Amino acid sequence: MHEHTMSGQAQDAPATDAGEAPGGAGNQGPEGKRRKGTLAGFATAALVLTGAGAVVAAGSLLPAPESSLNLPAAVAAVPAGESLGVCPGPARLLEGTQAGTDPQFSPESATAASTVTAAILGAAGVLPSSRLSLLDGNTAVEIAKDSGEVPAEGARQELIAGVLANRQVDQATVVSADALANQQASAAAAMKFTATDGDLQGTAAANCQRPSNDQWLAGASTTVGRTSVLVLTNASTTPATVSLELFGRNGQIQAPGSRGLLVAPGTTRSVVLAGLAPGEPQLSVHVRSAGGPVAAAIQQSVLRGLTPGGVDFIAPGAAPAVRQVMTGVDIQDPAGVAALTGRSGYEDAAPALQITVPGPSDAVVEVKVYGRDGQKSLPSGGVITAKAGSITEVSLAGVPAGHYTVSAASDVSFVAATRISRGTQEGQPSDVAWASSGVRLGSQHVVPVPQGGTRQLVFGALDARATITYAAITADGKVRAPSTADIAGGTTASIAVPDKAEDADVVGYVVSASGDAAYGAVLVEQDGRNDVSSLAFQPAAAGQETVPVTISY
Repeated sequence: MHEHTMSGQAQDAPATDAGEAPGGAGNQGPEGKRRKGTLAGFATAALVLTGAGAVVAAGSLLPAPESSLNLPAAVAAVPAGESLGVCPGPARLLEGTQAGTDPQFSPESATAASTVTAAILGAAGVLPSSRLSLLDGNTAVEIAKDSGEVPAEGARQELIAGVLANRQVDQATVVSADALANQQASAAAAMKFTATDGDLQGTAAANCQRPSNDQWLAGASTTVGRTSVLVLTNASTTPATVSLELFGRNGQIQAPGSRGLLVAPGTTRSVVLAGLAPGEPQLSVHVRSAGGPVAAAIQQSVLRGLTPGGVDFIAPGAAPAVRQVMTGVDIQDPAGVAALTGRSGYEDAAPALQITVPGPSDAVVEVKVYGRDGQKSLPSGGVITAKAGSITEVSLAGVPAGHYTVSAASDVSFVAATRISRGTQEGQPSDVAWASSGVRLGSQHVVPVPQGGTRQLVFGALDARATITYAAITADGKVRAPSTADIAGGTTASIAVPDKAEDADVVGYVVSASGDAAYGAVLVEQDGRNDVSSLAFQPAAAGQETVPVTISY
């Protein structure tokens, strides 16, 4: 499909372990104190449900009396929860990195900047109460106040938005929105780090993610010149105890110090992965927490001698499944990539798919790469065997330049991520990004668009045609008239994001999809530079939450 161009419409807890780096929660509070109970309900609910499960399991060991009666499971509504996104703090050098006397070779940056952009949807003139907060609970910016009103029921209501545009930050933050009319708020946010000098120059963008007790991150590396720092943030009031499972190219890695990591409430803890698994060219991390849920991200950076090779925040991808899809994959000219990767130290400067099989069985994986005009052939033929308990890398070198969607399918569950690289000149700064596996698009996804540079919405349709509807959210709180893109099956389409829509800055989109399975990402680049970052669309709001309840006696 041809590309569409849219019109104007539309870190400081002490690190005492060998594998830790300094991190921390900020303690500034420019405005009012936000309640300290964020996420406390999650931990309480987990304990209650766990206890209930234990009772049922114990009862199942006893013979049922002849007069027992089982009632069908009913679905019970529970109060809709707060919409929450934890944004990682700015990319930072490891403590102890020394600044050189020559600014040209200083690892520190004089141009580094980090910003957060967020959008929260409302309807019928009513916005959910929302804010940007620091980890200590202080409100930094109030996005929308609680008006006490409830949207009127009835006919379709015009959407409005609460907006936070390009807010500068210097630490991890939390974007939250209260439920409205017992419906979870549709909200999303993204953080963008940029630097044009220093060892961490490049662009690293990350979605502000909902904390979880179970998540997978793929794409880390701990070889010479590669630095991977796992950043764990606990925005709740409940302590979190985190355990890590590490997978490398030769199998699962048993690392002392990877279990029982305590992350106190309202703090960030950073772990240098080279302290747990040194010399690993490919590394995936399974993060599990007991108690409070955590947000996890890996700050990944590359230094090829004295030449910066890029920075990125690796985000959690989809849980192990038999199919994984990544879109927003930008591939450069294959001839230039081949010439560069043939040089020492640049072997990982090519696009590649990494597959991690956590289970005991090998996976035969079929890989398909869809571009603007259909499926492209792969050097491997598209079918590979991924070994159980380890990581297998599939090269995408040789694929023509363009934007792509990568689909991988097997009869064995696996996790996956795709590496993106920019820059084909040896000795010149380059950048790297990871496209994590995403969710199938449904209705009303809120997609924040980081400000600055070149932004594109990238959509991939798999087997059959999909229709995408996208409406711009502007800095004045308006949701503009929607546009539609019809995408043929087995193709990828790119839509340029304008700087403005009707004289107001574009800060995001409301995206819905119908038809066959479709996936989306925001691709962020910079004119005249090799900067690149890819953000998979987040799941849509859950609305009113329900749980199945079975009663028997």
